[in-house]
Amino acid sequence: MIEAQGLSKRFGAKTAVDNVSFTVQPGKVTGFLGPNGAGKSTTMRMICGLDNPTAGTVTVNGRPYARHKAPLHEVGALLEAKAVHPKRTAYNHLRALAATHGIPARRITEVIELTGLGPAAKKRVGGFSMGMGQRLGIAAALLGDPQTLILDEPVNGLDPEGVQWVRNLARGLAAEGRTVFISSHLMSEMAVTADHLLVIGRGRILADAPMDEVTAGSARERIRVRTDDAEALITAVGSADVEIRRLAAGHLEIIGLPARSIAEAALSRRILITELTPQQLSLEDAYMELTRDELEYRSQQPADVPAQEGRTA
Repeated sequence: MIEAQGLSKRFGAKTAVDNVSFTVQPGKVTGFLGPNGAGKSTTMRMICGLDNPTAGTVTVNGRPYARHKAPLHEVGALLEAKAVHPKRTAYNHLRALAATHGIPARRITEVIELTGLGPAAKKRVGGFSMGMGQRLGIAAALLGDPQTLILDEPVNGLDPEGVQWVRNLARGLAAEGRTVFISSHLMSEMAVTADHLLVIGRGRILADAPMDEVTAGSARERIRVRTDDAEALITAVGSADVEIRRLAAGHLEIIGLPARSIAEAALSRRILITELTPQQLSLEDAYMELTRDELEYRSQQPADVPAQEGRTA
């Protein structure tokens, strides 16, 4: 279990993590989401004792990370897969870690096989692809057979088979009663891996809830509409609180207005509607809703795409 209470971290005038409190429970996969610069990596580094909090506390299995006598047996972490001496072989990197924690050689062989590193175990890490580097980082995290696993972007550089393997590994470890805490920018993967979500933005927790509650928690309904007169319907239902997206000829997505209100507006103006379908909110949709006002870095809209006028795109 990971428990944070009033956790804060400042770097000079910048507040990276701002008085956050949360608990990552065993027996489930907890996803950690947030825009670039939101505080995810800083939070994970504080959990693992790599950064000292400016205020507050964070413990793993009841103790700060540094106070565990054999941390690798308590916490396995992948925070920076490239933090490996490039001239060492994968086996020797794991052997050095094992030696510091009294881990037997047979466990090195086990994690090498588990992560698919067998054919590359005697090769120097400097020649590894990104995907192989990630597998080595995960092998190191698993080396002490820990009760808590912390993985920062574990599927970076992995092929589809590797992505599926990480998903099954995370869910399998959680099913054994372990604590599994994963950050990722891949919404589609997080949607099928995580049971619970923590969403952070500008250093503050925006959501801490089961996956289904996050995806069901948007206050704004999304309705897909097909009509022969899209412009007339846009005029009929448009307002400052309603967002309308053009999907294709005659197809609209109307956000923030119930289906009945759309139907009533169309009927009163004799606008033919041939489809009126409520849309299931995806994790990506829910995430964008939660973080739309919390982005530190925002892309400029392409010059050839007209900006939204009012609330219509």
